[in-house]
Amino acid sequence: MSIKNWVVLVVEDEADSMELVQGLLEHHGIRTIGVASGEAAIQALMDMTPTLVILDLALPGLDGWGVLKAIKSKQAFAHIPCVAITAFHTPELAEQAIAAGFSGYFAKPIDATSFVRELQSIVND
Repeated sequence: MSIKNWVVLVVEDEADSMELVQGLLEHHGIRTIGVASGEAAIQALMDMTPTLVILDLALPGLDGWGVLKAIKSKQAFAHIPCVAITAFHTPELAEQAIAAGFSGYFAKPIDATSFVRELQSIVND
């Protein structure tokens, strides 16, 4: 699928991080929808089926782990790749995220040169 046809749900509570992630994606012609909480992400999924979901792990309320669990538990959404992003990176956390079902893991700050390329390989897998 061409990235021009993607719709990416970005779930990030920090305004600067949201702006950075959406800006990187939109620079490549990818349409994004941004929400600031896990609860808003679940609500957004009632109205759309995104190509990919990018989840901050440390969200207030329903965190990224909880959103992943909710997505993977619904048959209509289970096929959607979910990618974790976090400012609290450790190698152990990266392993836990992949083991939990995330399709990818990125430490903040996001590497602008490889981010979209790596997302493409996740979506096209």
